[in-house]
Amino acid sequence: MDFAAARKVMVDSQVRVNDVTDRALQAALMAAPREGLVPAERAYAVYAETAVEIAEGRKLMPARDIAKLMQALEARPGERALCLAAPYAAMVLARMGLNVTAQEASQAVMNQVGPALVEETVATVVRPFAEPEGEGWDVMVSEAAVHVRPEAWLAALRPGGRLAVVERSGPVGKAVLYVRGREGGLSRKELFDSTPPVLAELTPAPTFAL
Repeated sequence: MDFAAARKVMVDSQVRVNDVTDRALQAALMAAPREGLVPAERAYAVYAETAVEIAEGRKLMPARDIAKLMQALEARPGERALCLAAPYAAMVLARMGLNVTAQEASQAVMNQVGPALVEETVATVVRPFAEPEGEGWDVMVSEAAVHVRPEAWLAALRPGGRLAVVERSGPVGKAVLYVRGREGGLSRKELFDSTPPVLAELTPAPTFAL
């Protein structure tokens, strides 16, 4: 399969037509080898408009949605980025000149995506998603959804830092952008509808009232 040609078709038919106009982002999407993040028998499907499984139920976010999330971040070369359950975003942001760390909670998922990320000079860490690696991040992004606002993630942003994630408590989630203000406050902007699987690790336990 000609993956370079498939990447161009993906960008032309799924990304550009959905108002992703950032040329640096488009170029990175055109170059990042998404196929390296999934088992070889699934590589043929990664440039289609579908969520392809990585391992243990974890899936790559469709290109249209992750491209729109990353455009909202307005990432700049030299910034520090933490990608939580977001290996493709990590790969693309590294191609855009950011210093990227990819965090996974599952060793099995990291075993699958790690080799391709190392090739892209992405640092990798296996750690529970409720405990984001480090602090003072300029950019944070997730390809999976969270059930509620991820307070621990937001606390890891530096002043001026941005987090793009899908919040989902029902059939359809809402992609949102958080920005930490210089004085410590947070702004929240809703971006678009999206339906990625929710991270089980960050789902609150059900409560019952009598």
